[in-house]
Amino acid sequence: MGLYDASGNRIKKDSFPATPATGDPLMVVTQDVYATRRHDEGTVPANTRDRKPEGSIKTLLFRAGATVRQSTIDRYFPAATIAAVVPGTGPAAGGTVVTITGANLDGVADVKFGGTAGTNLKILSSGKIQVTAPAHAAGAVNVVVGDEAGAVTKTNAFTYS
Repeated sequence: MGLYDASGNRIKKDSFPATPATGDPLMVVTQDVYATRRHDEGTVPANTRDRKPEGSIKTLLFRAGATVRQSTIDRYFPAATIAAVVPGTGPAAGGTVVTITGANLDGVADVKFGGTAGTNLKILSSGKIQVTAPAHAAGAVNVVVGDEAGAVTKTNAFTYS
């Protein structure tokens, strides 16, 4: 008996956290679940990766029908962060194409400027998105990005003139 990685190496018990995971189990029933990341974001043993033309690594995480704890699933959906909003100003009429940089932005579903949704959201990478600022009254507004983990706010990040 024992656990082994894809290379056939035995996994030692001390490789696992000392504190058990908590949360209700979920069922992965519809399909196998893989994690994907770019080659330049880290390495995976050669026999566990699937090179794709777009430069991503696909790794099998869970087979269909596997029972997985919620806390495990949550690890793969970290909250987005906002580092910068560029440009930081634009006309009250809207229409400024804004680039937002940060982390975990590839799951962002919407961006709001002072409570008003931006348009033409484009996911450029996990660290960069673009969106067109909507019309809004003059003044500084919060920029809020929303994803599956919730909403993240950058206070007074964009100023309408």
